[in-house]
Amino acid sequence: MTELMQTFWFWAPFSAVVIAIVVTVNALLSVYMERKVSAWMQDRLGPMENGPHGILQTVIDAVKLLLKEDIIARGIDRPLFKLAPYIVFGASFAIFAVTPFADGHPAADLNVGIFFALAISAFVVAGIMMAGWSSNNKWSLYGAMRSVAQAVSYEVPISLVVLAVVMVSGSMSMQEICVSQAGGFWNWHGLSLHHNPFLVLGFLIYFIASLAEVNRTPFDLPEAESELVGGYHTEYSGMRFALFFLSEYANMLAVGMLATVLFLGGWQPLHPALGFIPGPLWLFGKAYGFVLLQMWIRMTLPRLRVDQLMHVCWKVLVPAAMGVLVLGGLWELLIG
Repeated sequence: MTELMQTFWFWAPFSAVVIAIVVTVNALLSVYMERKVSAWMQDRLGPMENGPHGILQTVIDAVKLLLKEDIIARGIDRPLFKLAPYIVFGASFAIFAVTPFADGHPAADLNVGIFFALAISAFVVAGIMMAGWSSNNKWSLYGAMRSVAQAVSYEVPISLVVLAVVMVSGSMSMQEICVSQAGGFWNWHGLSLHHNPFLVLGFLIYFIASLAEVNRTPFDLPEAESELVGGYHTEYSGMRFALFFLSEYANMLAVGMLATVLFLGGWQPLHPALGFIPGPLWLFGKAYGFVLLQMWIRMTLPRLRVDQLMHVCWKVLVPAAMGVLVLGGLWELLIG
């Protein structure tokens, strides 16, 4: 027991520090990448002044943000207002605890890892609603209500697709889900989609719904600047705004990692000959390909209306996800 406790008290803080570094570096890298991707797509250069090709611009912006004054206006519900960004960031941070970065190397190898990831990500909704309500600003409240309605709605097709993956893999452990994809139905250089062809459609459903979950275009209605100023974090500044900022890009990476684990083979290499490359590099490489696709779509598609947003969820994705679950189950029963 003593040895176990010593191991826990060492690895738990160590894992937390590593994940905190990953989340922080990810935000800096993703902001720079998004600026450059949008610039290249629009035939311009993007930031170029600070550092080689503007690589220090994001670092300078982060320092400026951290040095800004933390302003709390009159009439704000101060306890909820202060607590909300920490809840949102904490929920986004906790998702990485069950992500298998390599074979046998998650921070916490839970036998219900995917269930934990879905449950803790849903808790972000509570922080967003607290932020909008406590701000005493109608635009913040409207943005929070939109975000909550959108997140809760699109969790339904995501959960149905994840349930299909769990049914096919036979486990809720994210480590075992990765392993179960070896030699799948569609396996191109390690990008496997299990042994079930219906999960190809499931991957497409997950990708579309995940865009709505992280408020990315064309589902970025909660932060529609032309309508709601800045959404639920309009009244935030300084470090509290920085936590929302970190959470947004952490969620982008998190849904990319979940997609990689559920559908793209996780930490497995693209080819056996490339097995000498560490598993974490494969995981992050595939996940950042997913993030790059999110940025590409932002520069390509217009924003949907609220009624179109709900139509896509309840009349398109939910029936399709139910079809994947039923047909995928029949395939497993009769053929798999």
